[in-house]
Amino acid sequence: MTQQVGEDADTPAGQPTRGEARRAGIAAFIGTTIEWFDFYIYGSASALVLGKIFFPAMSPALGTLAAFGTFWVGFLARPLGGLVFGHFGDRFGRKRALVVTLVMMGAATFCVGLLPGYAQIGAAAPITLIALRMLQGVAMGGEWGGAVLIATEYAPPGRKILYGAFAQQGSPAGNLLATLAFLAIAQLSEPAFSSWGWRVPFLASAVLVFVGLFIRLRLAETPEMNRVLAARTVSRLPIRDVLSRYPLLVALGVGAGTAGVAITYVKTTFALSWATTELRFDKSSFLTIITVALVVQVIVQPFGAVLASKIDLRRAILWMLLPELVLLPAMFMLIQTGSFPLAMIGMAVATFPHAMYYAALAGILAQVFPVAIRYTGMSMCYQLSTTLFAGTAPVLCQSLLTATGSIWPVVAVGVGYVLISIVSVLALVARTWTPGGNDELRV
Repeated sequence: MTQQVGEDADTPAGQPTRGEARRAGIAAFIGTTIEWFDFYIYGSASALVLGKIFFPAMSPALGTLAAFGTFWVGFLARPLGGLVFGHFGDRFGRKRALVVTLVMMGAATFCVGLLPGYAQIGAAAPITLIALRMLQGVAMGGEWGGAVLIATEYAPPGRKILYGAFAQQGSPAGNLLATLAFLAIAQLSEPAFSSWGWRVPFLASAVLVFVGLFIRLRLAETPEMNRVLAARTVSRLPIRDVLSRYPLLVALGVGAGTAGVAITYVKTTFALSWATTELRFDKSSFLTIITVALVVQVIVQPFGAVLASKIDLRRAILWMLLPELVLLPAMFMLIQTGSFPLAMIGMAVATFPHAMYYAALAGILAQVFPVAIRYTGMSMCYQLSTTLFAGTAPVLCQSLLTATGSIWPVVAVGVGYVLISIVSVLALVARTWTPGGNDELRV
């Protein structure tokens, strides 16, 4: 056999080459971008139009609240997806699970685009909408853990947090594409937007799904999972092993994910509804503000993984999260002025902390559990966090705003999310991190 030359020549036997690791990271990024696009377009639609189409008998505020309720349904279903596909991925491999999640997400999203409204089919419309949102949630619940593991289980030693950031980039990238899609169709007249324009992003997502499938079918199973399969040391019931052996780590993992998953929905989904219904912003203006903030997130987010890999992990976490306690209230104050440039500055600057932390979160959670139960363990942490905190964020914030007429209870909720994450992730790292190893955790 001819010896390999170049950067991969000194790769230890059994270890993936740097080229393979990079390809896995890029594949994880592209796949998660597509899935998150599908998931996020629903959030934009729920803030702008779904209340009118599927809950027309309600007042605008209550219709928006009902639409946010269907938005939350997707999050309620995500732990089920994490459980089902975590079990499947831990027993039979990551790749197979990821192909199924992509097909499921694409089918549900496309069907939302075709779904008649309440005026056409009555109560069947919101009921079917809820069912399709649940399918989206199940798919997303299984997607995240597998995508992160595709990246991190190919990563070179000591670089798992960096490679986990590839999968995390799919979230802001997908959100950015979703926002751009709605920004484009927001240029339509209101009747055109409400009747057919909002459906275009849902239907167009089918093209992206075929691209994602092409990429995922070309992936190989991860080296770490291949070793488990070859040794026949797979867990018979991963969820039982996770909950019986590591209940404290699951609880801490749920708390650790809070700021990473909930703050973005406070800043985008809720803020979009608040700014366009209570303040002086039109749809296009505030979607532009969110778009700029998402561009900032795409740019700055990877630096969180770099920071966590270069300095003491606990110190990096504090540097990333503590500024949010000041920047989040400042953001809402600037939006409340009604000034387009001030709101844009506030949202862009407030994006830095949670975005950088989100980049490091995947690599942290990906190293907490043993390989044989890792998909299930990290999926439970992340998906329970999204159900308890992210999915409820728009509903809770809108309810507080409606009940009090003030934005400050909403600000308090956002600050609470940050504090929960700081306490939980520091406790999790203290139990799993090997000092001096930076991103090398121990079980």
